[in-house]
Amino acid sequence: MLNLIRRPEMFLFLLAGAMPLSMGVWMALLNNFAIEKAAFTGVEIGILQSLREVPGFLSFGAVLLLVLMREQTLALVSMLLLGLGTAMTGCFPTEIGLYCTTVLMSMGFHYYETMNQSLSLQLFSKDEAPYRLGQMVAIGSFSSLVAFGLVWLALDISGLAMQTVYLLAGGITVAITLFCWLAFPQMEVKVEQHKKLLLRKRYWLYYALVFMGGARRQIFMVFASFLMVEKFGFTAGEISIMFLVNGALNMFCAPRIGRLIGHWGERKTLTIEYIGLVIVFTAYAVVSDPWIAVGLYIADHLLFSMAIAQKTYLQKIADPKDLASTAGVSFTINHIAAVVLPAVYGILWIISPAAVFLTGAAMGAVSLVLARMVPENPGPGEEVVPFSGKAVQA
Repeated sequence: MLNLIRRPEMFLFLLAGAMPLSMGVWMALLNNFAIEKAAFTGVEIGILQSLREVPGFLSFGAVLLLVLMREQTLALVSMLLLGLGTAMTGCFPTEIGLYCTTVLMSMGFHYYETMNQSLSLQLFSKDEAPYRLGQMVAIGSFSSLVAFGLVWLALDISGLAMQTVYLLAGGITVAITLFCWLAFPQMEVKVEQHKKLLLRKRYWLYYALVFMGGARRQIFMVFASFLMVEKFGFTAGEISIMFLVNGALNMFCAPRIGRLIGHWGERKTLTIEYIGLVIVFTAYAVVSDPWIAVGLYIADHLLFSMAIAQKTYLQKIADPKDLASTAGVSFTINHIAAVVLPAVYGILWIISPAAVFLTGAAMGAVSLVLARMVPENPGPGEEVVPFSGKAVQA
């Protein structure tokens, strides 16, 4: 039984559950805490959100730290930073204090995510990776539901202060991380990873898919829920219910989507995802019924699970020694859009909200073209299929 519990996938599953406990509570309380305790205005919130994205843009730095520690250790250290940053948020209710704890928390989150992708693609076989990654998404969704429930119970039922809730959520994450540190031995990976930054020409299609995915993520995260509030007058409670429905559906659907990726392959899965994106974003631009808008929001969120196919595509085409370095580089590429798009689209939103979503549909169309260049059976030397149908050799 002990050997079953200490299997490598259990290590990844536990950390996948620990991460949203801190992130979910941090996000759920941030606006109220910043306004009520630190007297933030839109200016300070904007600065804080920009600072939160900086560690994501600098995720390539995680690879350089592998000279000093193993991937498993860096994943644990990163999770400790996430938990500590969350726990300390309530202790420093000032502008500078929130900026510092946000950067600490965000550094832990983004470096953990980088190592998590690298470790999962190394430890899971190519056959089982889609389903296992789907399971990890489901575990994260369940943990997010627990986080939202913790906030509701602590504030509305128990009457705890927000500082206490931050401390409790961060403390649980730290406790789970310390348990993993003590309970799991160092896992042996099959191939030692490069400890330097690599940007390989033959991975260009993967980089392009990741960049477009980051751009799409920003439109969804920043403006989809904002549309619900501004256009349809949704309350905070109604938005929270929508989040809960999303989490519950992801718990059920993500592992099944993972199985479908294994059955369909990356090319077909990504094609379906991006056709869905074009439809959803176009509909966002013209929707006038709030219930249809909710349905679009839920459909958009479920399409996120299909992005697992990007990771499995990388697993199939990459040199096993490149996985850690490529994970770090890809997170940086994914966050290029996060640095630029919110401000640019904020201005465009004032002019025309519909234009924001129509440009998102255009991005989905570009991603669809890229998806059609993914081979039916990708592998080293078979990374790209142009429209001539002949594979591009590395």
